Amino acid sequence: MRTRLLPLLIVLMAGVLLALGFPLAASTAASEQQRVVVDRLDDSARFAALAQFVSESRFAPDERRSLLSGELASYHEVYDIRAGIFYRDNRSMAAAPEDWVVPYDGEARRAFNEALLGRRSHDPSQVWPWQTDARLIVASPVVRDGDVVAVVVTDSPTGGLRSRILHDWLLIFAGEAAAMLLAVGAAFRLTGWVLRPVRVLDAVTHDIATGRMNSRVAATGGPPELRRLARSFNEMADHVEDVLDQQRAFVADASHQLRNPLAALLLRIELLALELPEDNEEIASVRTEGKRLAQVLDDLLDLALAEHTAADLRLTDIGALTAERVASWRPVADDKGVALAEETCALTAWADPVALSSALDAVIDNALKFTPAGEDVTVAVRLAPGGAAVEIEVADHGPGLTDEELERVGDRFWRSGRHQNVKGSGLGLSISRVLLAAGGGTIGYARNRPHGLRVTVTVPREDPRTGRDAP
Repeated sequence: MRTRLLPLLIVLMAGVLLALGFPLAASTAASEQQRVVVDRLDDSARFAALAQFVSESRFAPDERRSLLSGELASYHEVYDIRAGIFYRDNRSMAAAPEDWVVPYDGEARRAFNEALLGRRSHDPSQVWPWQTDARLIVASPVVRDGDVVAVVVTDSPTGGLRSRILHDWLLIFAGEAAAMLLAVGAAFRLTGWVLRPVRVLDAVTHDIATGRMNSRVAATGGPPELRRLARSFNEMADHVEDVLDQQRAFVADASHQLRNPLAALLLRIELLALELPEDNEEIASVRTEGKRLAQVLDDLLDLALAEHTAADLRLTDIGALTAERVASWRPVADDKGVALAEETCALTAWADPVALSSALDAVIDNALKFTPAGEDVTVAVRLAPGGAAVEIEVADHGPGLTDEELERVGDRFWRSGRHQNVKGSGLGLSISRVLLAAGGGTIGYARNRPHGLRVTVTVPREDPRTGRDAP
């Protein structure tokens, strides 16, 4: 969620900064240019005052004309600004340099025509830093007896103006960059503050889903709405845990209470069998069903205990433990005529040895139960892809399961319709899954080629309590 929320906030803040930065940059450039224009207008007004009473005759001696020409020459020499005073018919009263004339088109002609109307150049075109050949034209009228008799025109280079504008823009850019960095930092803090309770809630939900029912959310940070959500989640988790505890207690109590009457019933059946012929089929059927019911009660009690007992995780040699369980089941396999092979190696992982042994017993027992004589069952230990877990694979060559049956295998009391006559309660693999889940392990099912079932038990190599990897 953070990867989606954070870019959205950054783009939004960048848009706001750009929306403020562009007008500010344009306003700064206009302000710098206006300052130059005002300075040129002051200069033009001074030249216009000197030119106000200069004679229009070019042949009559006039000290004002000479003074004006000297002022313009000095102005051009010092500031490198071309300046000239031109009559309405475009004749030059004085100019520096002397051969400079107002062109018949362009910005200078527009300013000249505007000044002929008695207006100063207050709005020359904006000069931008990338316009290397731009010039700043300012014109001011020379008024005599209420009439415009001439126009003062200044043509200034814009190198200094463009440099100042660029400098101001760099300062604005630096300010925008600093503001953006602060905004990004604030966005990280804000998203972290908002999403931290969500991450904690997600982690606690995963813990509860994997069997750690005592996990709870610490409702100490984040927005008030998320704190209320955390408190509500904790209340829901408490209620669910209470219900599950009651269910487990009921199953355990019911199983335990039923064992004594069932044992008494089986004893009476045995006493009754002594009074009847040994080959009585009804007594044999009742005895078989009674033993099956006793096995179901034992499995229910084991399942209730497995769900209620926390895993005792230890650094375990998975290869040695698997080899031990295979050795324990080899007499059963030999008696049935099934070849039980092992492919183990020394791999360590974090597991509850007792729970893992019980789970392996259930899986190997299931494989031997459905594998016909003359076939084989292989138990292999290997490192999972990526090295994050150890896999124990039990592959048999029995009848196997269909795709629909693979989706249901491991459910409580579920058995395939083709195997209803095989001894068992349908709880063995369910107990295995519960035992493995308590320690962070998993169990998976797949087809074995060309036929049979392949069961994969996965044990993590990382300690879920400390995050430490197994050597």
